[in-house]
Amino acid sequence: MKSKITKSALVLTLVGLSSQLVAQEQTTTRFSEKAFRTWSIGVHGGVLSQNTIFNGKERDFQTAKETIGYGGFIKKQVLPSLGLQADFLAGKVEGLRAYDGFDDDGNEAFLANSSYETKMEWSAALTAVYNIANININNENAILIPYVKAGAGYMSANATATDGTTSASEGYKERWFIPVGAGFKLGVARGINLDMGYDVNFVKSDKFDGFNVGAKNDKFSYGHIGIEFALGNKEKHQLQNYSALADLRKQSKEESDELRAALSTAEQNAARDREQYAKDMGDEDNDGVANKFDKCPGTGTATVVDGAGCPIKVQREIIKETKVVVTEADRKVVEEAIKNLEFDLGKSTIRAKSYTTLNKVAELLVEKNFSLKLAGHTDNTGSMALNLRLSKERAEAIKAYLVSQGANASRIEATGYGPNQPIASNKTAEGRQSNRRVEFSLF
Repeated sequence: MKSKITKSALVLTLVGLSSQLVAQEQTTTRFSEKAFRTWSIGVHGGVLSQNTIFNGKERDFQTAKETIGYGGFIKKQVLPSLGLQADFLAGKVEGLRAYDGFDDDGNEAFLANSSYETKMEWSAALTAVYNIANININNENAILIPYVKAGAGYMSANATATDGTTSASEGYKERWFIPVGAGFKLGVARGINLDMGYDVNFVKSDKFDGFNVGAKNDKFSYGHIGIEFALGNKEKHQLQNYSALADLRKQSKEESDELRAALSTAEQNAARDREQYAKDMGDEDNDGVANKFDKCPGTGTATVVDGAGCPIKVQREIIKETKVVVTEADRKVVEEAIKNLEFDLGKSTIRAKSYTTLNKVAELLVEKNFSLKLAGHTDNTGSMALNLRLSKERAEAIKAYLVSQGANASRIEATGYGPNQPIASNKTAEGRQSNRRVEFSLF
């Protein structure tokens, strides 16, 4: 009995857990396709200088005079690691003491009072920005994103140069330039990044500074700091900042927590069902009738009761035989009862057409004082717990009916085996029909 209850409890636990999982599957959006913010804008300011990391000793002016530059950008993130960015930059670049060849000792000479000032009226460039890494472990919004970038641009600039005595301005001229750079972004909030970088701009002209020394193209640098804002729905992640690994870890933890909670609930429900099942199928007063069917609890073991567990008012004389002999005619009565036995679908209610042959079995039990074992069986359709309960209840229902017709309840044993003892294959309709049965064993 305890073994059957334990198996039923395990089945009920699994059924409860599966129902929890089905409900969760229907409501959660975890691990589903995500939408991201891919457009962003930014502004920045910094220092413009004629000195760059590529200068070496080749320069038109001896000393750079750092000045303030400013600009902004519009960016479209195409992939998590690749974005296309339209950059805008304005400001001026200045330098002091123009290169003047070599002196008598072979050293570089510079004009003492010479200088230049190049004003950028505007400049625009299209650059590709490649994110080298997206660094964060525990948060789906990245904290540190180092990047490199390169592209092509066009500008309008005016260079004014002086040799110490006279000044000359070439007027605003438009030129191509190639920007390259590197930097990193710090995620300070969802959709907001600090942007720090260093750019070198290679100008397609040798007179960006107003001087033509060595016939080499000029260049200038821009070190800057700015802020970037993601555009769109604030509930969505910014694509370039999104850390799939961190988000997967977070969602996996949430999934694990929900599964643990569902399992705990299922175990509690199974324990409650197991307790109720044991109570229903037990026989506290030992009168041979399960508690669920017992309408008169508390009757003693020696009391002869009917199918409802109530004492029979007119006691029949119990005929004791020294030897029980089951004849072919007796077996035929039982076989006819088995053939005609029908229940309501999915219930333990006996249909009226079965009463006639069951009455003959009851008469046989009374007349010859036989003992009878009723074994209920089902096919494997449905849950284990349901089949165990249904097979047991059908066997108990037959016992109750036979006792109501005068049979001795103490001589009838009712057991339910569910789908555990098939006599045919459950893979076919005919086999399942054969497995749905109640066996009568006279002894």
